[in-house]
Amino acid sequence: MKERLSLKAAVSAALIASLAGCANTGSETPEHGWAPDTTYKLTILHTNDHHGRFWHNRYGEYGMAARKTLIDELRAEAKAEGSEVLLLSGGDINTGVPESDLLQAEPDFKGMTQIGYDAMAIGNHEFDNPLSVLEKQMQWADFPMLSANIYDKETGERKFQAYQMFERNGLKVAVIGLTTEDTAKIGNPEYIGSLEFRDPKAEAKKLIAELKETEHPDIIIAATHMGHYADGKSGVNAPGDVALARYIDEGDLDLIIGGHSQEPVCMEGPNMYNKNFQPGDACTPDQQNGAWIMQAHEWGKYVGKAEFEFQNGDLNLVSYDLIPVNLKKKIKVNGEKKRVFIQDEIAKDQALYDFLKPYQDKGQEKLNVKIAKSNGKLEGDRDVVRFQQTNLGRLIAMSHMERAKADFAVMNSGGVRDSIPAGDITYKDVLKVQPFGNMVTYTDMSGKEVLDYLNVVGTKPVDSGAYVQFAGISMVVENGKVHDVKIGGEPLDMDKTYRFTVPSFNAAGGDGYPKLTNHPGNVNTGFVDAEVLKDYLEAHSPIDVNDYAPKGEIVYK
Repeated sequence: MKERLSLKAAVSAALIASLAGCANTGSETPEHGWAPDTTYKLTILHTNDHHGRFWHNRYGEYGMAARKTLIDELRAEAKAEGSEVLLLSGGDINTGVPESDLLQAEPDFKGMTQIGYDAMAIGNHEFDNPLSVLEKQMQWADFPMLSANIYDKETGERKFQAYQMFERNGLKVAVIGLTTEDTAKIGNPEYIGSLEFRDPKAEAKKLIAELKETEHPDIIIAATHMGHYADGKSGVNAPGDVALARYIDEGDLDLIIGGHSQEPVCMEGPNMYNKNFQPGDACTPDQQNGAWIMQAHEWGKYVGKAEFEFQNGDLNLVSYDLIPVNLKKKIKVNGEKKRVFIQDEIAKDQALYDFLKPYQDKGQEKLNVKIAKSNGKLEGDRDVVRFQQTNLGRLIAMSHMERAKADFAVMNSGGVRDSIPAGDITYKDVLKVQPFGNMVTYTDMSGKEVLDYLNVVGTKPVDSGAYVQFAGISMVVENGKVHDVKIGGEPLDMDKTYRFTVPSFNAAGGDGYPKLTNHPGNVNTGFVDAEVLKDYLEAHSPIDVNDYAPKGEIVYK
């Protein structure tokens, strides 16, 4: 293990030094337990945005069993070098893979316990289920799940544990948790109505001041689920880790272990991503206002490893590495493409593998049953479906229309979580596309009300989950307004009553959509979206993807 990483770690260390030099933790306090002129070593390991990937994929990439082997090796290496380890997660353990979703992420949280995570930030997808499920997940985890900025509306008190103190090599380390305030917008309103998501920057600053008075930490780390946006340019998203670092007084925050934006945070200069980063390359984390910012992409594809030295109150980053977990690349062998490991294969930990396998097997028989077939790809990739109308977005919307006997359909692109490849379609494919268990709702509105509604949802920006996929309707969106609206090929009649469908998440106000649940014409059908999509695919198989291809119905100017 050590031989495999040493060259890359050295390159990473050189890049780190050239980018920003050393970070300072702030002034010495009389309560410190460290000796002057003595060097203390600390290793931080981290992952984020797990999203149900407890099992390796069909190519043998990532998976928690291999991750445990790697982390055990890294712990042993750290111990041999006189360092101690903290293992942190940037959150979003829930939602993404049917085997996990059907089991409420039980294998994932129990797997994290066996790997030995020390703490995690609570992510927005921890609220994809009722709070009772989150409470059960907290029992499965023997590590704290942290968030300082989520409050109970009724009591006015913090809902969850705000921070955890650790001692490593005689150093007092505070880990605080923070959750994106966008959760109030993108979380399921049915589950989070009792919660208030306050500004994490302000809450962090307040909590850090309290900790300095009460706990006297030598090192302060924020485990966050807020997103990393270069130079703080978060666009339509809530401010993320860069804004947090800049908001906190310099020297008060040493390190941010992040998540939410699901990317490797590797920089080639101040506020500039290394856009050419590939698995196995050297990675230089971001630094803002004296705080290092790190994120390890998603799904356990990497384990981030940061080696620090602490002396006389100063915390110095010695090296940083994003270690691929059995990731592969395509090469040509005898003219044919073949997938090969980027680095040496990491063996799966046998005990964890044996523990997780029954969970993987539990739903396979049902999940892998063929329900339909198609003659091409149904497009649901995040970087496509959030920017333009797609055949899968329209197909889902049409399945809702058909079930509710509606005139048109509105479908948020954030509810389309994957594509469906050409060929046989299984129930597992459906659940990967629609894992949230939203209900199909419909609303009867006058033409005038419909126009007002479209002027809100039809103008939602691209690159956000709020961007709408439509079916049964055409329009022009120009200068923040919609016009030339036609439903069923006929111009919108202001006095006519129309029925349209929208997922229950959006009907309750999710993604910033107008709240419809109090509208007299709103009806929750009680049909789960994934089941509706499954039935539609079965009824219309074989699927001709050309029948669902956008034909210019929605025009943006």
